[in-house]
Amino acid sequence: MRRSFLNIVLSCAAPALLLGACGTLPGAQSAGPQAKATAAESVEGASTYGLFLAGEAAMARGQTQDAGRLFSEAMTRPDADPILSERAFTATLLAGDVPGAARLAPTSPESAEAVRRMGALVRAVEALAEGDGKTARALLASDEIAFPHQAAAALLKPWAAAEAGDMTAALEAPAAGGDRVLSFFGLLGRGQIAERARRYEDADAAFKSAVDIGLSPRTAALAYGAFLERRGRKLDAGAVYETALAADPADRGLMAAKARAATGRKAPPQPTLQQGASQALLAPTAAMVAAKQIQIALGYLHLVLRLDPGRDDAWVLVGDMLQAGGDTDGARAAYARPKPGSVEFAEAQSKLAWTYQADGDNARALQLAQAAAGTGDRQARLGYADLLRGEKRYEEAVTILTTVMAEQKQPNWRLLYMRGVTLSQLDRWTEAEADLRAALALQPDDPELLNFLGYSWIDRGERLPEALAMVKKAVAANPSSGAMVDSLGWAYYRMGDYKEALAKLEEAVGLDAGDPEINDHLGDVYWRVGRKDEAMFQWRRVLTLDPDAKIRASAERKIAAGGLGAEPRRVAGN
Repeated sequence: MRRSFLNIVLSCAAPALLLGACGTLPGAQSAGPQAKATAAESVEGASTYGLFLAGEAAMARGQTQDAGRLFSEAMTRPDADPILSERAFTATLLAGDVPGAARLAPTSPESAEAVRRMGALVRAVEALAEGDGKTARALLASDEIAFPHQAAAALLKPWAAAEAGDMTAALEAPAAGGDRVLSFFGLLGRGQIAERARRYEDADAAFKSAVDIGLSPRTAALAYGAFLERRGRKLDAGAVYETALAADPADRGLMAAKARAATGRKAPPQPTLQQGASQALLAPTAAMVAAKQIQIALGYLHLVLRLDPGRDDAWVLVGDMLQAGGDTDGARAAYARPKPGSVEFAEAQSKLAWTYQADGDNARALQLAQAAAGTGDRQARLGYADLLRGEKRYEEAVTILTTVMAEQKQPNWRLLYMRGVTLSQLDRWTEAEADLRAALALQPDDPELLNFLGYSWIDRGERLPEALAMVKKAVAANPSSGAMVDSLGWAYYRMGDYKEALAKLEEAVGLDAGDPEINDHLGDVYWRVGRKDEAMFQWRRVLTLDPDAKIRASAERKIAAGGLGAEPRRVAGN
């Protein structure tokens, strides 16, 4: 069975370590108007317990703003339980209201320890955002902030010290304990703080050390290059950008920085203390994402944006998390924040387009995707091409893909794969096969690619032994894929081995019972082994599963004819 190339979904696992609340950001469906109205109207006349349940339901739907309001209302009731303050704090933070969360942060010993720790960090960041370095510094140095927030506190301490006017403490390197990420962001911060203190040699040395760590060449190059530009060292800055571009030639941020340095345009302004602290928080945020601590990561991102509301990269990540959690309205608001001309604008607009495509508003999705692609951004153009494929505008999609591929210095197997899939949908098989084989030569172990090309040969009755080996390899890599097991069963069917085909196709239906093509194949093999009533049942079932036009026509033809014709000639190979 063929599979589309661009089937990329950001999945959020429920975190094992939450902010202390029962509600998570689950992979729920986006709440519809009725659900939102229910949440909005549930306060009037509700009991404290009713408000609590309504708040929990709103959290489960990803409606953190409604949840925060409901929990806050419940807190005002005489019979309110202390746990409501924890829920209100969590919901308010996840809704992005950091000042409100700081006011609600529980400090009572009766509150859950995890919530108190997060609350202390929120209060520290709010103090930093308000320019109160003294308070922030005291909180960050206290025992109130402990696991899992030590890294965040360590990276924020120098910025709090700088805001409090203690530059000596601000220039002390965070205790990294061998952690490369902490060392890297600590050095970036030290470079930026040293520049503020006009200790330019120290700043230069810190930036160079960050570059040498090699953890994030792009981040280090942009920070170091901007410093060099501000020092009037445009040629040196250009060399730094050029080195980083060697690792990622398509990076639009690096390309823009290189062009700015080359043309002598004004250097980027020195980051403020809040902006520097915001960047420092990105490292622990990434660590929480990697550890699947999604609530904490989203909370951190809101802290990042409280310190620097202009961080478009953080807005895109917030959008990703909210969309994965079912809050489509919140995701759209986040994706709308990056401004035209920013590096992240095209990506944000492209992702915004996909939210409308998921809701069935294809016209709006295509409009947004086309605008994003018009910026020239590579990923935005690829996203637009895939939306065009979804609308069966295959020729336009191929044109975009071919243009993007012509810009690449080296062949890209993913682009070859994507164009091959699109060409096959145009029945331009000779060209499609060439792309798919070229992609396989570059990436011989990718199961999706193996399956797509293998199934294509199987369905055409070509190169069956080779195709059989390919789909076997794909199934070995992904044995729970109904599509891949179906390909294997169909290979046995085309080779006349109905016994093995039956076993595999029944297994495939068990893995993906709602797939019309797999059910159609199972009907065919039932017919060949003499189980004709079951075959007719399967073909009728296909018609209930929203098949595409080709599969529907195949099933209807077999039902109308009362079954299959004579057994096809068995193919040993070719």
